[in-house]
Amino acid sequence: MLISLAGCATIPAPAEMDVAEATFEASESRVRTAVAQVLTEGNYEVQDADDKEPVLKTGYRNEMDGPWNGLLHSRFGRGRSKVEVTITPEGDALTHVVIRVAYEGKDSLFASWQAYVPPLPQSAANQIRLLKNALGLL
Repeated sequence: MLISLAGCATIPAPAEMDVAEATFEASESRVRTAVAQVLTEGNYEVQDADDKEPVLKTGYRNEMDGPWNGLLHSRFGRGRSKVEVTITPEGDALTHVVIRVAYEGKDSLFASWQAYVPPLPQSAANQIRLLKNALGLL
């Protein structure tokens, strides 16, 4: 009996993050502005976007609410994601960016959150593509 109770009380393993990185021919301030714009347009709330810290973090992505959300979430589950972006200047005209996306989902209202691979619109590779587009490099 003691073993089964101890198994329930363990701390869950940290979630795997989807990671993508790229180097852009743009200044750090221009890349930082584009990152904040892309994440804001993706319904993420960027924390401390105006600071000069090398890491930008977001809260969980804001999902669109609708009248049937309770029914849909209880039947099909739901997902949530948050993003961490590391911006490193490599000279005046080059900036290295690493994007990490943590995605969690659950199957029903009473299930616990589990780490999953993010869907394509929230994936790190797609965030890099959107960033290239915002910088005019595509």
